[in-house]
Amino acid sequence: MKEQAVARVYAKSLLELGDDNKVNIADELTKLTEVINKSNELENVLFLELFTLEEKKTVFVEVAKKLSLSAITTETVKFLIDEKRIGILPLIIKEVIVMDDDRRGFMKGTIEGSDAQIDPAFKAKIESFLKNKLGREPSLNYVQNSNLSAGYKVTVEDLQLDASLDNQLEQFKQSILSE
Repeated sequence: MKEQAVARVYAKSLLELGDDNKVNIADELTKLTEVINKSNELENVLFLELFTLEEKKTVFVEVAKKLSLSAITTETVKFLIDEKRIGILPLIIKEVIVMDDDRRGFMKGTIEGSDAQIDPAFKAKIESFLKNKLGREPSLNYVQNSNLSAGYKVTVEDLQLDASLDNQLEQFKQSILSE
């Protein structure tokens, strides 16, 4: 919980600095995340204690140059390395993306169902419902969940709509047991 709060402060500061300097921090951190996720070697260098701080910074600076990262992003990551807080970088990135989406009026969420794919018309209907209910544009990804018998679960931020058969049966069972 403490790391989450610290990451939120870093994220807010980064976004404000980016706004002041006309730098899209969210895009830069997304590019950086993609590169880290594609390279186990880079991930190991940055996050494992086997490497010295100087080795980590040297490798990161080269990556930052190739990605054309701004001085704000580069210096922030170097600072995290120096302060031995590089481990919270993924949390900071997540917070930056959430805050940036929120500022733009977007919400990210998931639809879970038992089928391999979701009907696009049904997905559009759910997105329309959420947009009307929450007043922001949802961006929903579909995930197949083999634990669901039928129906769907929709999770957007702290809102969960559970229209699965399993949930309905559980509610029915509870109503019978409580009588």
